[in-house]
Amino acid sequence: MNQENPNQKEIETIEEYILTCIDSEPDLLKQIDRESHVKTLYPAMNSGHLQGRFLAMMTKVIGATHVLEIGTFAGYSALCFAEGLEVSGEVHTIEVNDELEDTIRAHLKASVHGHKVTLHIGDAVDIVPSFPDESFDLAFLDGGKDDYWAHYEVTLPKVRKGGVILADNTLWYGKVAGEMKSDDRATCAVRQFNERLAKDPRVEKVILPLRDGLTFIRKK
Repeated sequence: MNQENPNQKEIETIEEYILTCIDSEPDLLKQIDRESHVKTLYPAMNSGHLQGRFLAMMTKVIGATHVLEIGTFAGYSALCFAEGLEVSGEVHTIEVNDELEDTIRAHLKASVHGHKVTLHIGDAVDIVPSFPDESFDLAFLDGGKDDYWAHYEVTLPKVRKGGVILADNTLWYGKVAGEMKSDDRATCAVRQFNERLAKDPRVEKVILPLRDGLTFIRKK
């Protein structure tokens, strides 16, 4: 018999309370999230209400004008970044799964911020090197976990000094440590990324227990 984590209800209650105390989720993003739950196998790949508001605010706080995202999925987080930009700002988002292209473009078209987003379909390891060095203020790593370190290495030179990289899912459902520690392939990849990043002298870093773990990385 499956037993519920005794802390799970408390965690869910706290998260529900937080959502009542922050800015509301824009209607289009609600629609994208609902649609993803109906039409996709992994709707949690959307950033969601809490993280989405954080991404939009972070973009504003650091005054970002150029944002790079690896892992577009349905376009939810790309639109959060675009929302936080000034009218002249740009988001370059990269999605490796070409089957998602029509869905992403439809969501961008439906948004008042969609014109700020440029979609690239392909492998980020091939695409990111084509951008000029230090051309981004903010980058978001949310692609395949096996490729996290490769994505980080190609992204770091493209972020300006003092710029920020956010790496998503770095607590990976809690499976990176403790009683839930697992050795499946994705978990091992995330754990290795965390361990290598911890030793990287080129950056400052801190893991925030936001949603599934969000690592805040500042380039020195």
